Amino acid sequence: MAHSYIKTTDLPQVIPVFPLAGAIVLPRGQLPLNIFEPRYLNMIDDAMAGDRLLGMVQPSGGPDAMPALSPVGCAGRITSFAETADGRYLITLTGVARFRILGELPVQTPYRQARADFEPFALDLKAPDENDAFDRDDLLAALQGYLNPRGLDIDWDAAREAPPEALVNSLSMALPFEPAEKQALIEALTLGDRLACLTALLRIDAAEPGDDEPPTMQ
Repeated sequence: MAHSYIKTTDLPQVIPVFPLAGAIVLPRGQLPLNIFEPRYLNMIDDAMAGDRLLGMVQPSGGPDAMPALSPVGCAGRITSFAETADGRYLITLTGVARFRILGELPVQTPYRQARADFEPFALDLKAPDENDAFDRDDLLAALQGYLNPRGLDIDWDAAREAPPEALVNSLSMALPFEPAEKQALIEALTLGDRLACLTALLRIDAAEPGDDEPPTMQ
């Protein structure tokens, strides 16, 4: 990531928020997005003219046009940008840090903005120690049990070689869990907590195969 943040006070207190069910970004993970709604095209224009930060937040009920927001989201920085011939934006959002929403602001912009408290997730700004205990075999066994009934597959060589954080976060972002399950993964405080949550979800959902699309390893 071209821009680094050392402490939470380096991050803005107010950020634009993008409510999108089932789509999450996590620290140092990469989320590709196809932007086409006018209000969010405007949001990207403003972000590109500023610090390139925006907050991905899961909706939590209410009308589609103005859903309630989950209490915790994750800010990402636009690290790749392209415009298509038909006026869409293709961007990549690289996760920076999670935040707790302190409240929304009354704004004139067509997109929503919120006051963000990054302090509870200050550790997001520092990559975890790759030497910490990590049971890769247990995770991959649970993953195989989840994928096989669905006829899905991934690059297993990449999964065996990926750094722990990259593996856990990319699976958390890419696998087609329900929004509430995605939110549990966002709110897991540490990487170890997220690993435990991810493994539990894989095992719980393994008995309920669906028609999901194969995940893409980021």
